[in-house]
Amino acid sequence: MDPRAQPQASASDQDAVFVRRVLGNTERTWQQIFRTRYNQDYPAPKLVLFTGGTATACGTGQSAMGPFYCPNDRTVYIDLSFYRELRDRFGAGGDFAQAYVIAHEVGHHVQNVLGIMNKVDAARQRMSREQANQLSVRVELQADCFAGVWANVAQKNNAKLIEPGDFQEGLNAAGAIGDDRLQKQTQGRVVPEAFTHGTSAQRQRWLNRGLATGDIGQCDTFGAKTL
Repeated sequence: MDPRAQPQASASDQDAVFVRRVLGNTERTWQQIFRTRYNQDYPAPKLVLFTGGTATACGTGQSAMGPFYCPNDRTVYIDLSFYRELRDRFGAGGDFAQAYVIAHEVGHHVQNVLGIMNKVDAARQRMSREQANQLSVRVELQADCFAGVWANVAQKNNAKLIEPGDFQEGLNAAGAIGDDRLQKQTQGRVVPEAFTHGTSAQRQRWLNRGLATGDIGQCDTFGAKTL
């Protein structure tokens, strides 16, 4: 993928242009999906780029949290420094790796628009912490699958958008930020009951399902017997 930033732009400026271009593509793609599948318009999320910290309708957002989506203000928040971390710390560089991160957060917006988040929040009230974590894993894996659906449909609409090898960059990024891998790196051991996003293998599996099918109906992580 080519952000096509101006040569004189700084790295951060180029990243900002790239993020906005990808977000714009997700808007067009999900509009197409919503009209075809649900016969309704897709209300696009807002985007906030920040450094260090920022106020949100979900509380204070901080760089340490990584990119995130706030359902209360329907906004995707991204600190561009995360992309350097993705490349340097996790070894998952490349334009499509960055695009996957954006598309995952947009996936949460799709969940919000479809009413999935409200159902999940209601269910969490009746659960133990461990059960709530398990539900969070299914939420995150579905967002991964939705990211794959976007990429599949976007590529069909514009074959030049996603180049050979790009999908593998996204899968590498998904694997780099699996709960098991992150726990192993930070605390030296894996604690499955504390998982909130899914293992590297699970994240890659659900992203790949979306990539392979382009069908939002294939992303029912809540009904899946195995993840």
